Formats: sequence, structure tokens, C-alpha cells
Amino acid sequence: PTPQSRSIMSGPEARPALAPPVGPGPAPRYEPVVPHWFHRKVTDTRERWVPFSAQDSERLEEAQSSGKDKAMVVPTSGGRYDVDLQKRQRVAVYWDEEVSEVRRCTWFYKGDKDNKYIPYSEAFSEELEEAYRIAVTTDEWKKRLESPNREIIILHNPKLMEHYYPVATSDDWGSAPTEQGRPRTVKRGAENIGVEIPNGEPLQIDHLVFMVHGIGPACDIRFRNIIQCVNEFRSVSLSMLQTHFRKAQEQQQVGRVEFLPVNWHSPLHSTGVDVDLERITLPSINRLRHFINDTILDVFFYNSPTYCQTIVDTVASEMNRLHQLFLQRNPLFTGGVSIAGHSLGSLILFDLLTNQKASPEEDEPGTEGSWMTLGTRGAEEVKEILRTLELSEYWEAFEKEKIDGRALLMCTEQNLAEMGVPLGPRMKILNYISSVRATQVCLQHEVAEQRRSRGQLAGEAVNLLLPQVSANYPQLNYKPTIFFAFGSPIGMFLTVRGVKRINPDYSLPTCKGFFNIFHPFDPVAYRIEPMIVPDVEFEPMLLPHHKGRKRMHLELKEGLTRMSVDLKNNLLGSLRVAWQSFTRGPLPAVEAASAEGETEAEAGAEKQPDTKPEEPPVTVKEEPPAINVGRLNGGNRIDYVLQEKPIESFNEYLFALQGHLCYWESEDTVLLVLKEIYQTQGITPDQPLPGSQ
Repeated sequence: PTPQSRSIMSGPEARPALAPPVGPGPAPRYEPVVPHWFHRKVTDTRERWVPFSAQDSERLEEAQSSGKDKAMVVPTSGGRYDVDLQKRQRVAVYWDEEVSEVRRCTWFYKGDKDNKYIPYSEAFSEELEEAYRIAVTTDEWKKRLESPNREIIILHNPKLMEHYYPVATSDDWGSAPTEQGRPRTVKRGAENIGVEIPNGEPLQIDHLVFMVHGIGPACDIRFRNIIQCVNEFRSVSLSMLQTHFRKAQEQQQVGRVEFLPVNWHSPLHSTGVDVDLERITLPSINRLRHFINDTILDVFFYNSPTYCQTIVDTVASEMNRLHQLFLQRNPLFTGGVSIAGHSLGSLILFDLLTNQKASPEEDEPGTEGSWMTLGTRGAEEVKEILRTLELSEYWEAFEKEKIDGRALLMCTEQNLAEMGVPLGPRMKILNYISSVRATQVCLQHEVAEQRRSRGQLAGEAVNLLLPQVSANYPQLNYKPTIFFAFGSPIGMFLTVRGVKRINPDYSLPTCKGFFNIFHPFDPVAYRIEPMIVPDVEFEPMLLPHHKGRKRMHLELKEGLTRMSVDLKNNLLGSLRVAWQSFTRGPLPAVEAASAEGETEAEAGAEKQPDTKPEEPPVTVKEEPPAINVGRLNGGNRIDYVLQEKPIESFNEYLFALQGHLCYWESEDTVLLVLKEIYQTQGITPDQPLPGSQ
């Protein structure tokens, strides 16, 4: 053997305690190792191997053993990823993500950085398994193997196998250092490395939810992107289904809800606007300025007609694309579709929904006036207009420039002059264009009056389309069942746009459900219900805790509040009685009968303070259900507030940012979403939550 191999072997031979002899007895029986499939995940230059679920691993192993793996693509992770067995690659289906390596794993060694087990390559694992089989069969151990990286693996006995890193290479003089690295543990089979293998997701999908992010590329306090946050939301939903819909799952009434992310930030910032901003950004406080350019400016982009159009087009087209792709991959899906938006994403969805058309027959006749009717017959329409204006001799100039009716209304005097139209005919054409535009404005006013008379909205908020940013809002290919808004500034933006009140009869054209969910310390969230019922002050609905009770510190706070009110009322009652007895004059003995009557009256007056304080709590509890919050959520409550955690109640300002980013992993939020989705299918949780509708 070479000097290098001798130095490697000298380590284990010098430590006999690490390789105890196998005692006498029957030779152990060899059993083939059970493989498990893993995929490699790289985050921030850090690499780790993540196991597939038991369900996915079995499916991959079946495809591998069938011998058809050369052209086999197996869907995994609920159908969100495809695994190409030939290329050993895992590819995302619904979004852009770096392709990850897939490996059929049987042997592992402990890494040197985070003590996580790393799988050997499939080829070397087969060599290790063959050496292990021979050792078990012949009962001859201390087998030594060399990996492709010149690392040494020694099989001392079935329970002790070690991995040695290569020592430094010898120099030209043949000398080599005698130091050897600490050996690493080697394990056979995924069941021996202590990794948690998930069971997998139910195959049945009951509902589809698209989730739209807010400003910036990071969506939570840990700077995770929208894909990671939606994965967290989906994981929490699976946990909530197991704990709160167990009976329905056992009866196979409930499968799961699929949540898919919608990313609009990347397409927006790939338009070249970042390069333009870079040229005008000051060099000082560099990180803060880049953070503002990448996050806060998204709000200003949405209020710009140019970039607002880019954003709404991206969101609508992406949701339509995802919906079509989902139906292609799930042809048996018959459930509904809902949408959810966080922060600015909820405002984008609200504007999209207010501009949807319920059905073609519900379109207003003449809402677009002559502007939309022009251009339906192409150039022939312009020929008729010119004939009406007695300008047919200029038809060839318009035909050459391919101008139809709609393009004609966009022509300016300069355009007509460049086409060679003389001044006189130009004036006639421009006069015609201005008259058509005036007619269009009149028609729009008439439609607005018709909508006002139907009571869709009230006051300045007659038409939500008018105060919006000027954009052509695309149509969705489906009608959402419910719209969930998390930490939403919709109420603030409507107020800034001039909307003072929403008529109770108004509802979104294609979506009948609307829930506005917010954390009490969220600085970006605003309420909706006071815009519908401005004359009545009432609290938002307190979102029930997912464990079926109020948080202890909130119960304690309410108890102390009631106690202080009772003490205050009793103290005031006692002072009132003492003051009345002090100011009352002496009564003659002859008027004893009348004095008794007065005493009874005073006793009744004294009892009044005791009964009055008890009445207001009863009336307060009965008022919220009687409040009519309109049709925006089908007559049900709209505003729902989360319960803050005990540590958050110590300082509202300290946890304000956390309050705005908490929704992705909030069990209470996820449970409300699931409850409302399954309620549309007639399925309720195992135990009704307190305070729920």
C-alpha cells in the first residue's frame, strides 16, 4: 500500500475500541436497503438534501423499477413539481424556479458544516451496498472502499461505519502530513439518519386559491419570497385540515385546498425602470435608497397609468395562465376558485374585481358610445364617414395609412396634415371627431346617472371606475368565489380617490364573498365596514383563536375592564345616595305616610344605578348581529381582526411591522379561509368556533 493509504489505515487500527469484535452467534441475515428519494435545495450558497414525501418516494420508486424511466415524468409535491427520472431533475410547474437535482438515496454520511446527513451518489451507493452485502454474508468486516473523491469509507461492523476525508497530497519529496481529519459517521437507509419524512398531501383538491403579494420581493419578516410564503400558508392549511376537519377527512368529504402564488414584482422591474431609477438615485445611504426603489416605489408605480397597466395585465394574465394550466393538469377538478391578496396586492385584486363584467348581457348598452362601435368594420367605416362629410376624394390617403374608425378618432391636426389633407377638409374632420367625443362624454354621464339611480354606490362613489387609475382592466376567465384581503389598504385608497361612502346595495360584479382580515397593530390595514355604515360605531369581528378560545391576556384585559366599570358604577351609586341623604331636609312626624312613599320612590331611584350598568353590556352584545353591512360580502360581516399575541401587547409600535407580515403563517387566518371556503360546499369544522358567523 502507498504511504497515504497506510496513514489512513493507521487511524482505525490504533483505536481498537472503535471496532469491537463481533461476538459469536448466528450470522446476521442480509436484507436489501430500502431507498428513499431526495432533492437538493440550495439557499444562500447553503446546500441541503430534502426528502420527498413517503407518497412521492413510492411513486418515484415504482416508476424507476418499471424500467420506463428514460421518458418518465412523475408529478410530485401535490402536482406543483415534475421529476424527470432520466435527467434526475425536479422542475417547478407553475412558477420559475431553478432546477434541482434528484437522487435515489440509500447511503449517507454526516456533513462537516451543519451535521446534516448527505447522500452518496447512486453509483457509489451501489458499491457500498454490495460491499455491505458481502460483509454480512461472509461475516468479514473492516471493508475499505475509496470514493470517487478519494475519500475512504471503512465498514467496521453493521453498526459502525466511518467516512474519512482525504489527507493532504504528498509533495515531490514523498513526505506527507500524518494528521487525519475527524471521521464522519456513515448510515445505511434513510430511516437511520433521523430525518423527518412527510406523509404527503391528499390527492383530492377541493378548491383553488391564487395569492397575490404586496410591495417588494420579500413578503415576510424573514425576507422570504412569495413562493416560500405561499408554501408556508399551504403547510399550515394542511395542519388545520387535520385538526379541525378530521371527521370530514375520514368521510372523504374533504381533500385539500391548493394555493398558488402570483408574482407581479419581477415582471414590473424587468421593464427597464430599475435602470432609469439607478441613473437618478443619489449615491448616499445606498442600501436605504435601493430598498425604497425596490419596495416603497411599487405603490407609486401602481398609481402611474403606464406601470399600473403593466401590473394589472401581469396579475390578470398570470392568474388566467395558472388557472388554465391547473385545469389541464387536473381535468377532474370541479371545485371553485378564490383569490387572496396581501397589502397592495389586495388593492390590485379589488380594482380588477370592480372592473369585471358579470356576463355579456349585463354590459351597459352604449357605455362606450361611438368610440367602441367605431372600428368594428375596419376601413369601410372611414369611407362612409368621408362620404358623409363629402370628402371621398381623400379616401386613398386614409386607406394608404390603414386608418379605421377607432384610429380616426385618435388623429390630430398634425397627423391629417402629414397625410396631405388640406386645411378646409382637416377642419371638417376635426369637427366631426370633437362631436363624436362630446357624444361619448354625454353617454358616459347618462350611464353614471343610470347607475346612480340603481344605487350601486352612493355620493361621490357612484362609479368605482371613475376615481381609479386610468387603465384597461383585463377580464378573468373565471368568477372568484371569495376574495380575501390580508392587511389591506383598500379603505384608505378609496378614501383618497374621493369615495366617501359605499352603498349597502353594491357588490363586486363576479365575486359574492369579501373578507378584510387584519392584525390590530398592522399600520397598513384599514377597515371597510365604516364606509358602508358611517353613522354607527362598532368593532370589527374578533377572529376566533384556532384552539377555540380567546387568548388568556385578552380575557384578563376584558375581565379587568368589566371589573373597573362595575366598581365605578357602584361607587357613583353610593355617592349619589349619600348626596341625596345629605341634602334631604327633615320631615314632620305628621307626614309619615307621605315620607314612606318618598322613601319607596327614593329606594327605586337608588336601585336604578344598579340596574342601568347591567343593561348596556346586553345591548352592546345584541347590536353587532343587527348591523347591516350591505351586500359586499353577501350580507355578512367584512372586517375581521386577529388576536394579538401576549408579547405583542407590551408594545404596539415594536410589533407593527411584524403585524403587517404575520398572515402567511397565522393559523387563525388560515382557519378562517378554510372555514369560509368549505362553508360554500356545506362542510363545517368539527367544532364550531366561538364568534364565527
